[in-house]
Amino acid sequence: MAKMKTHRGSAKRFKKTGTGKVKRASAYTSHLFANKTTKAKRHLRKASLVSSGDYKRIREMITYMK
Repeated sequence: MAKMKTHRGSAKRFKKTGTGKVKRASAYTSHLFANKTTKAKRHLRKASLVSSGDYKRIREMITYMK
């Protein structure tokens, strides 16, 4: 049976941490900044972890990522 392939779109969006958790960028960061507060924009810069509900699905897509 063939090896599973890494989902390339996911590989560009997610990174694994040293402990094996999955990091992601925040949504709502591409435009319409005039409507957002400075505090909201500052918090959107920081990466966050993938939620536990999505973790299993994403882990399978990025199986071979380091």
